[in-house]
Amino acid sequence: MKEQLEAIRTQALEAVAAAAASAELESVRVRYLGKKGELTAVLKQMGKLSPEERPVMGQLANDVRAAVESAVESRAAELAEKAMEEKLKAETVDITIPGRRSPMGHKHPMYTVLDEIKEIFINMGFEIMEGPEIEQSAYNFTKLNTPDDHPAREWSDTFYLDEESRTLLRTQTSPMQIRAMEEHGVPIRMISPGRVYRKDEVDATHSPMFHQIEGLVVDKGITMADLKGTLNAVIREIYGPDTVTRFRPHHFPFTEPSCEVDIQCHKCGGAGCPTCKGEGWIEVLGAGMVHPKVLRGCGVDPDVYSGYAFGMGLERLAMGQFKISDLRLIFENDTRFLEQF
Repeated sequence: MKEQLEAIRTQALEAVAAAAASAELESVRVRYLGKKGELTAVLKQMGKLSPEERPVMGQLANDVRAAVESAVESRAAELAEKAMEEKLKAETVDITIPGRRSPMGHKHPMYTVLDEIKEIFINMGFEIMEGPEIEQSAYNFTKLNTPDDHPAREWSDTFYLDEESRTLLRTQTSPMQIRAMEEHGVPIRMISPGRVYRKDEVDATHSPMFHQIEGLVVDKGITMADLKGTLNAVIREIYGPDTVTRFRPHHFPFTEPSCEVDIQCHKCGGAGCPTCKGEGWIEVLGAGMVHPKVLRGCGVDPDVYSGYAFGMGLERLAMGQFKISDLRLIFENDTRFLEQF
């Protein structure tokens, strides 16, 4: 038995020293020290020894186990250190190599125009207000003097959120006229940009979701001349001093008199093309003098105060400024398109 134990010691230590990886070292440990290992197999023969030999062989077996365990631990530490060195070497970063530049985005053309418009109005003494996109019918229609049988209130035109038609995705930013007067009072000069929703077909000039910029001025002595002068100044500030505008009579329930404002088509110069649907003009906003009934409903005396309101289509303003021929390009997020701006 002594010869067997000494052979196990020699063989095990050689195998441990030769192990090139942690998995191989673990295999050696199990082979010699495991429950079914060679050392255990020898120890099972202890019962055949005389009482005098058992203590001697037991001590030798313990020495062999201790020697092999110590060798395994030492080799495991060496292999771990070697693995760490190899990992650090593989992960070494050459700081002299130029870094990879991350592509930087830039402002969307629509928001470029929005920021310009905000700056224009702020310089004219307006303040910016925001309102909810999920709106009550009372604010979106009723308080804006829109009758119950008005086509805009139909389910075919509006995204309602309940069967009673009391809550909806706002169809316009005009509810901010009411909210501004109720919360701010008069006099007031404000614009309110935001998303609006209508069941419009998707084509070159329409989308179910788009952006408007509502404007409201209420003070003593405000006239239609103030409205026209303000809008002409804003449009020419955006498109240049030679921009041609056109004011057409129109009807909105919450303004009287009302008008729509067009700019001459940027694509064809008024000759007619698909962008302007052959008309030579592109509608950019609706406007008018705030209806006395709307003022009175907000607690404002129409005999003392008057005002004007307008709603601009932000996408159409961007189309005009950047000569974009199709509204859908603004929403498709095609980098080939966006990188041009």
